[in-house]
Formats: sequence, C-alpha cells, structure tokens
Amino acid sequence: MNIILKNGIAAMAVAAMAAISAPVSAQLYFAEPNLSTPPVTGTEPELALNLPGATATELRAGLIWHLRVAMNIAALQCDFEPSLLTVSNYNATLAHHKSELSGAYNALEGYFQRTAGKGRVGQRALDRYNTTVYSSFSTVHAQRDFCNVMGKIGREAIFADRGTFYKIAQNHMGEVHKALVPTGEQYFTNPGYNYKAALPLFTKNCWKKDRLNTSCETAWREYAAKQVQHP
Repeated sequence: MNIILKNGIAAMAVAAMAAISAPVSAQLYFAEPNLSTPPVTGTEPELALNLPGATATELRAGLIWHLRVAMNIAALQCDFEPSLLTVSNYNATLAHHKSELSGAYNALEGYFQRTAGKGRVGQRALDRYNTTVYSSFSTVHAQRDFCNVMGKIGREAIFADRGTFYKIAQNHMGEVHKALVPTGEQYFTNPGYNYKAALPLFTKNCWKKDRLNTSCETAWREYAAKQVQHP
C-alpha cells in the first residue's frame, strides 16, 4: 500500500516537473487560428512595403523595420495579457539586435535619399513612410490574433542569434499581416458544435415589469435546448 502510494506521488511529481519545464503560452484560445505563411521576400503586394525600385538589401531592411514596428505596436496594445511578454520582449529585442535594426534604418534612409531627394526632402519622405507603417499595424477587431502572433514572434526574436533578425522577418511577416484580419476561436467552429443565440421573447405579453412569465419562459427554454447540438 505504502509502495503504491509512494510510486503514485513520485509519478505526480515527475508530471508536475514536466509541466513546469514545458514552454507556457498565453491561453487566448482553446484552439488558435493557423495563420502561418511561407517565407516572404518583401515583394509581395499584401505586405505593402511600398518601396518601388528597392534593392534586395533595401527590401530586407524594409522587412526588418516593419517587424520592429509591429513589435512596438504589440508592446503598446497587447499588455492586457502580461504572459505574452510583448513589452519585455520588444525591449530585449531592441538591445539584442541593435546593430541589425540600426543598419535597417540606415538602409531605408538611404533608399529615400536616393528616390525622394537628398536632405530634408528624403527625411520627410522617410518620416511619412514611418507614420504609414505604424498606422498599418494598429488593430482593434483582430487584437487577440495580432497579439497572440506577436507574443510568439517576440519569444523567437530574443533567442535568435545576432544578425538573424531578418530571417524572423522573412519567416513571419506574412503571418503578422494575416493576423490583422480577425479570425478568432477555432475550437467551436468544429462541425460537431453548432451554437446559436437563443434570446427570450421580447413581446409585451411575455413580460410583467422585468419578469418573464412562466409560459413564455418554458417556450424559450424548449427552443434554446433545440439550438445546441453536442458533438
């Protein structure tokens, strides 16, 4: 009896240690949407890099800069779920990939100096571009999708080797843009679940002050029961 009990306790301890050691992610969904995409180059129209005539180096810089901006927006918008760590991941990314981010900014600055004009003209074009990029990642209706994706990207960024931030941008910028369109919970879209709203009747004869009368309540409950099909 004692041996069985001890073995059971040991097994539970091992399971608990395994659970603790496993990576923890924010539980925003029962089943999260799959927003993954193939790697991108920066030429894809849906990314809206808007850098016509850019060289391969400038396109890479655009991808890096767009991802940095997306992480910045996530740090501002996603702290409602602290376990996503969007603020600390963003700050750590700025420090860890400082040289690569500075190089990307310099490359974009050079692009606008070359295409828009030297001096202040090019700088104003870069400022307008930055404003547009920031606006493009601000989301309300798709906030959970966006924040969920950015939480995962932030974790990847802080552990990536220096000089490889561009790979994260290439691998995930398509996903980031897909996350700006709301999708939401996927578990209850399973065909086995078919939930419909069943509101009570609001006709006058069903209510006395703020109370639903018995006959109408019974009819409503019967109707509501028929709307739920369990798997």
